Amino acid sequence: MDAPVLVAAVTLLSALQMVYLARRVGWSRMAHKILPPAVTGPPEFERTFRAHQNCVEFYMLFLVCMWSCGVFFSEPIAATGGLVYMIARLFYFNGYVKSTKKRLPGFWVSVAVVFFLSLLGLIGIVQQILHKYFYIYR
Repeated sequence: MDAPVLVAAVTLLSALQMVYLARRVGWSRMAHKILPPAVTGPPEFERTFRAHQNCVEFYMLFLVCMWSCGVFFSEPIAATGGLVYMIARLFYFNGYVKSTKKRLPGFWVSVAVVFFLSLLGLIGIVQQILHKYFYIYR
């Protein structure tokens, strides 16, 4: 099996995106003069903080689903899904910073991508189990 270089590249890009989003929280802290560990302040800061926290909370689900799809189903599809997820999360974050209602399009696209990647990963895992342990399929 070849190294999953596409999925690894998207993983690295997504980690850099998470660093950028964390930095946005830092910039918001400075703009609103909110010192750590405080997490409350003007609504603009609180929306930025929550947007980042929501991205952190969803990140592990995304990684597991992307890697499962990439290893067991299709690496190019998983990498493409990962890039779509990253774009959707950026729209989610930027929308949330402006207004809680503006986060929804990015949210729903990212949920759809995670669902799609998890479904394909599950299909690939079932195929592998059927082939490896029951000598059927493929």
